[in-house]
Amino acid sequence: MVPPTLAVMCAHVLVAEDDAKQAELVRRYLELDGHTVTLADDGQVALDLYRSHRPDLLVLDVMMPRMDGLDVCRVLRRESSLPVLMLTARATEDELLLGLDIGADDYLRKPYSPRELVARVRTLLRRTGAASPADRLMRAGELHIDPVRHEVRLGGRVIDCTPGEFELLSALAAEPGRVFTRAQLLRRLHGFDRYVTVRTVDVHIMNLRKKIETDPRNPAHVLTVYGVGYKVAG
Repeated sequence: MVPPTLAVMCAHVLVAEDDAKQAELVRRYLELDGHTVTLADDGQVALDLYRSHRPDLLVLDVMMPRMDGLDVCRVLRRESSLPVLMLTARATEDELLLGLDIGADDYLRKPYSPRELVARVRTLLRRTGAASPADRLMRAGELHIDPVRHEVRLGGRVIDCTPGEFELLSALAAEPGRVFTRAQLLRRLHGFDRYVTVRTVDVHIMNLRKKIETDPRNPAHVLTVYGVGYKVAG
């Protein structure tokens, strides 16, 4: 069982790893630490996802199909200062220095402990001051969410939300169209609600719909994906 940990910063992490089992393990550990994770299984896809999703940090395997991690990092550095944690099975000092020289912020040798990877991600986020989804102005259709002001607007109208409602809506709106399971949303509520259960998520969603939907029984903004969870319409 993967042990839960306390998140220092909630961020969107892009993981570029072509080993599906390893990528899934990394995803699970990072999500348990409170992060949102997008996976890429080759270097070109990683670049495309960076450009379309604008993550806060990239975990990048060196040995990738189509475009290896070193080339991805070279291209990325011409476009961005995105923090990059590079993963490598290579162990020579020259190879490690090459990765750092072309712009990687940190290196982790394979095989590695997933817990150490999570700790390295935390450190990089703190060190680089990478913006988390919790700091961004988010827009999903007519919904505008300002985490700094703790303000939700719908078509110019301010919507009064409780801290728990605001946290859930922020999580959903950070990635419009993405389906979040109740378990994923539940983790976002720790620290906002004294007693949290899966039912707590449903109650918050119901209350949010009363506030933002013209017809809460037929929502247009916060949608149910039956058998899976919830999403915000893009």
